[in-house]
Amino acid sequence: MSGSPLIKLDELTKPATVLIEKISDAVGGVFKPYQIVRVAKAEAEADQIRAYSAIEITDLQRRAMHRFLVEEGKKQSNIEEIAGRALPLLNEDSKPQDVNDDWIANFFGNCRIVSDVEMQQLWARVLAAEANGPGTFSRRTVNLLSDLERRDAELFEILCSFGWVYGEGVPLLFPFVLDVRDKIYSETGLFYSNLSNLESLGLLQLNLLSGFSMRNQPKHVSLSYFGSSVQLTLPNVENNVFQLGQVLLTQAGQELARVCTPQPIEGLFEYVLKRWEEGRLTPEVRRAPPAP
Repeated sequence: MSGSPLIKLDELTKPATVLIEKISDAVGGVFKPYQIVRVAKAEAEADQIRAYSAIEITDLQRRAMHRFLVEEGKKQSNIEEIAGRALPLLNEDSKPQDVNDDWIANFFGNCRIVSDVEMQQLWARVLAAEANGPGTFSRRTVNLLSDLERRDAELFEILCSFGWVYGEGVPLLFPFVLDVRDKIYSETGLFYSNLSNLESLGLLQLNLLSGFSMRNQPKHVSLSYFGSSVQLTLPNVENNVFQLGQVLLTQAGQELARVCTPQPIEGLFEYVLKRWEEGRLTPEVRRAPPAP
């Protein structure tokens, strides 16, 4: 969006206009009607003019002022890029007016140093998702996101590509990592060291010894993977233990997974079915229709 024409508020949807106004109120005049105003740079330039006219500044002060202008200009540009990328992602029933002001201020306080285009897009999806459903992302998750490098985000998205949806109502997304040493995981880059790094960032928990499980499960449980659903028959009439594998997403991981764009892993569906059958579980499969 750098160097793009000025954003016209009368050309935006109502939710987009409300979000712009919301950001302006919370962050301090980032936007003005009919244009995105580069506030920090403009104010810094005004300060520089006043400084030159009031006192004789030193070369050191001039260099400091120049550095401030450059840094604030970059931060302002990053803020505008992320906000602008979020606007097309808003739903018609989006409720940006209900997003907490402190959340907005914290969000832009963290993302203003993000200049990588792919990471800006991720931040934009988070902003849009929060506007579409206020309360979707905690401040803790936003703070965690600020520590992510692009490679971390890419690995997390790969991990989400192994994600199965468990249950109905409020489903649990869990990456089905049954044995991290298996080729299907290692060939995508999900080595133990990479998973351990994502764990240190607070996105997941690892348990390579016994794995994670859900207790007190019924005879039949429902799971799905990219539209293909499975009803799994467990051994007992009730009080079954269902194994989730070696990786469990944290709350922050569950939240961030909502804005990832994973792709199905070739062969994973068959791999998981085979592992269930080896464990004497009975999967009844309903596959997703082929893509047109």
